[in-house]
Amino acid sequence: VQLQASGGGLVQAGGSLRLSCAASGRTFSSYVMGWFRQAPGKERDFVAAISGSGGTTYYADSVKGRFTISGDNIKNTVYLQMNSLKPEDTAVYFCAADLSTHIFTTIAYYNFWGQGTQVTVSS
Repeated sequence: VQLQASGGGLVQAGGSLRLSCAASGRTFSSYVMGWFRQAPGKERDFVAAISGSGGTTYYADSVKGRFTISGDNIKNTVYLQMNSLKPEDTAVYFCAADLSTHIFTTIAYYNFWGQGTQVTVSS
């Protein structure tokens, strides 16, 4: 599985961004897709995940109600819509694929990773 993330950028606090992660090499609907983020000097943290069918989503408490993860099985792409962005959302965002059918929030369960995309939120 190859993953290509895009959509990062610089935005003011309160603004929105949509990240995309295009997947290739395997049927998109057969695995869980997740988003993680890593701020400078900090560990990589779970943000959101979606099941292959799209029927189940899970969010970190810090983004619940502001971020929405969705998938397009035809385009083999998963999205992360980020609204009401805060300076503390500033990080490099990574998409990842988990070949199991259960949503996990731990990095170790994710088998494939895309390159990161930088999100910077100014105050």
